[in-house]
Amino acid sequence: MPVPSTLVGLASALSMVLAGCATPTDTTGTGLNHPAEAPLTDRGALPQGPSALDTLDDPAFPEPLIDPEEIISGGPTPDGIPSIDDPRFLTVDEVDWIRDQEAVVAVVIDGDARAYPAQILIWHEIVNDTVGGVPVAVTFCPLCNSAVTFRRVIDGVETTFGTSGRLFASALVMYDRATESLWTHFDGRAVVGVLAGRRLDPIPAPLMSWEEFRTAYPDGLVLDKFRTGHSRRYGDNPYVGYDDPDGFPFLFRGDADGRLRAMQRVVGVELGGAAKAWSLDAVSGGEARATNDTIGGTPIVVFWRAGQASATHQFQTDIGRMVGTVGVFSPVVDGRVLTFRADGDGFIDGETGSRWDITGRAIAGPLTSTTLERLHHLDTFWFAWSTYQPDGVLIEP
Repeated sequence: MPVPSTLVGLASALSMVLAGCATPTDTTGTGLNHPAEAPLTDRGALPQGPSALDTLDDPAFPEPLIDPEEIISGGPTPDGIPSIDDPRFLTVDEVDWIRDQEAVVAVVIDGDARAYPAQILIWHEIVNDTVGGVPVAVTFCPLCNSAVTFRRVIDGVETTFGTSGRLFASALVMYDRATESLWTHFDGRAVVGVLAGRRLDPIPAPLMSWEEFRTAYPDGLVLDKFRTGHSRRYGDNPYVGYDDPDGFPFLFRGDADGRLRAMQRVVGVELGGAAKAWSLDAVSGGEARATNDTIGGTPIVVFWRAGQASATHQFQTDIGRMVGTVGVFSPVVDGRVLTFRADGDGFIDGETGSRWDITGRAIAGPLTSTTLERLHHLDTFWFAWSTYQPDGVLIEP
């Protein structure tokens, strides 16, 4: 059977990543082939035992949550794709190297708003940071097109996370530096190691365009690409052509759910034990679109706005096909469920006529300055969502 062109491109991509990781200009002070120690943690407060980076089937481990044989090498060694553990930031006004349509991960906690550009995350995949006083791990998996942020505290113990060099279902597998257990990026579960069964708390942190972030958060901070501690080709996309609805995921094992094409983009939400995904086609169109829906009887609203480029489509992260920005919110304000419709590039609620932006903030009308509760969601590829939520509901156009 001929090798899909996507996989040929991914082999080249991994060569680029590995070549970048071998560069002698790294300044973190840790060897790339050996995980760094975690000075932040009192490791005695967590169970201790063998490292899951060394073995996946030690009898001292609790029962794994997934078959260890399904956790395979993606090419790099542990920390071969280095996390950023000492992030440095610029103010919005100091940044002139991000284009309007370029994707950033937006993390906002207690008024502290920070943007993590996809052009940096695509080379590092994890940033260990503290936002609004909360220790967080901002993670990005290029192979499944998903950005997920977690509170990096386990049983009251603060730790940091690194890349394991392994994949499960073509998705990033992380490890914690307190016990070196393995965690799946998509849902923040420890799946192999002494912490198997633990789960991290997710923090809503969507991908949005740079123009949207700087407009909504003019006093925000931006991860500085010039002070990452590493030399990388920031702005270049080592996964050229990967965001292709007709492609196939790299090193994916098993049968893809046939309800959609494996690499089709979806918006996924898990709420109260119920899961639902909308194909991007179902919630997008025009300048903006609002989708009023429910999950397990709980009302939600999905906002979509044009203007964000895919980071994994073209040879640069800022010129990919336009996929837009998604926000998922609770539409309940003061006990009343609002219903929304798109109006131009914004949104109007039918109950008060207030106008809202893509971040869920009312910018005009009776509810001005009110902010909708943001719900954790995933922008991802269908193969990834359906692997973790095989029984979830799918909504198509």
